[in-house]
Order: sequence, then C-alpha cells, then structure tokens
Amino acid sequence: MLGVGEMNWPASVTIKEVGPRDGLQNEKVFVPTEDKIAWINQLSGTGLKSIEITSFVNPKWIPALADAAEVATGIERMPGIIYSALVPNRQGLERALEADVDEAAVFMSASETHNHRNINKSIRATFPILREVVQEAIAAGKSVRGYVSTVFGCPYEGPVSVDEVIRVSDTLFDMGIDELSLGDTIGIANPKQVQEVLDILLQRFDAKKLALHFHDTRGTALANILMSMDMGITTFDASVGGLGGCPYAPGASGNVASEDLLYMLDAMGIHTGVNREKLLSAARFIQEKIGRELPSRNLQVGNSNG
Repeated sequence: MLGVGEMNWPASVTIKEVGPRDGLQNEKVFVPTEDKIAWINQLSGTGLKSIEITSFVNPKWIPALADAAEVATGIERMPGIIYSALVPNRQGLERALEADVDEAAVFMSASETHNHRNINKSIRATFPILREVVQEAIAAGKSVRGYVSTVFGCPYEGPVSVDEVIRVSDTLFDMGIDELSLGDTIGIANPKQVQEVLDILLQRFDAKKLALHFHDTRGTALANILMSMDMGITTFDASVGGLGGCPYAPGASGNVASEDLLYMLDAMGIHTGVNREKLLSAARFIQEKIGRELPSRNLQVGNSNG
C-alpha cells in the first residue's frame, strides 16, 4: 500500500445489489410479491449488472422471502444482468433451477457458533451439503458465488481467526465457486483490520475473485471500502436504502447503502455504470413500501446532486 495521498484507486468498481435478498430478509413487514417484482425491475434499469433477487431458504426460517419462486419467475430479465439467489441446500437449488436463476449463492460462517445459529450445523457438517449444491449448480450451467459470514468478528465468539477464514475460503474455492464474498456481518470492522486481514488473504486468493460485504452498523462501511479498494478489491455488495441485517446476528444493522457507495465512487471519478438518480428512485420506492425511514444518507438528503 502507498503512503497517505498516494492511495491506489481503481478505474472501475462493480456494485452487487443484495437488497432484494439480504435487505428484505430481516424485515418484519412482508413486502407484497408484486412490489418486490416492481422494485427489482426498477433496479434492472439502473445499470447494475448483478442483483440478488431472493433466497430459496425454507420459508419458515425466512418468511419475508416466502415468495421466492414467484419473484424469480415474475421479474423482467434484462440482458447483461446476473440474477442470483441464495440457496442453502439441494432442495433450495432445485427450486432455484426451476425458477431459472443465473447464479446460485451458497453461504456459511467462519465462526462455529454463528454457523450453528444460522445453518443449524457445524462448519464441518456444512461442507458436504454445499459441495453438492455447488457441483449440481455448475453441472446445470450456473455460476456460483460463496458467502463467508463473520470474517471480521462474531456476535457470539468475538474475534475470528484469519486461519478459520482461510480454511473455509479454501474449501469453498476447492468446491468450484467463481467468487467469494467476505462478510462483516455485524459491522464491526475498521480500516486497519481490513488491511491486516486482506494482507493475508490476498497472498492466497486473487483479488478479482473476492468481494467485500460490509454492514454499516458502526458507520465504518465506506471507510472499509476505501481501504479494500486500495488493497485491490473492486467488487462490493451493497443494499439500496441501506436495508439489511442478519436474523442470526444480534445488533447487525443494514448493509452499506448502494446509493451512498455510488455517490462516493461517482465523486471520486470511479466508473460503475450505475445511474444514481434511478438508484435513488428505487430506494424511495422500497422505503415507501416498507413504511419507515431507511438509513441511507443520500436518501435522507433527498438530493441526487448532493
């Protein structure tokens, strides 16, 4: 890394929109299926190239996304956009394939306790289930994304060893995933920690195969993204309006808001291909449907020109 004032900024960054899945999964209000579909269609018109549209988890665990199949089959598919969905197991994958999603996303934690709370299995017992999902998705011609939660800290165990992150990440890549998203599930990371963790991980993994997924619980998400960009990461998950949270991570607030990230990148001259006014319009739409003010700074300002 260069000294202060000499940071390495990329020419372009990919924003992966996770609001329709990670954003809505923790909401107490059930957003009607037709509104979800209308919202995703709006997001498709913003210039985003990747949208995570839903989760094929058992509806009893995530009731907010019980309409996964209806949403996935009801949206207008725009060329050049990857529509992905979270799948927990073979049954979820079968439903996702029936709905013809472009990408399957598998998930687990680097923390044993969080993995048990989230998946109801040990890390070791999770691996064969995900391996089956990854291999069957690849056989069906789908790309596969992996998520690792609690990379920077666990709500139950506290600090998480980088060695555990490497062990889980190695196993997921060995299964054949195309990309790995590293999650700051409870928004506990700081730029120095991000630098230290990425210093180790980037010795082992290609930066182009890694994405960062920061929650903004303590207001450090954008600072952590700046550090990640300086380290060579160019793909970031974000959620319109700052929606989000993990049902199994007490205290976790929403993801970094897509429009806040976009404002920063636009102001820095970093290309994303995403239209900020259209993104803000989609944020206003879902804020109205949910019926409460969302944490996005740019949404609160209400002025797309800053």
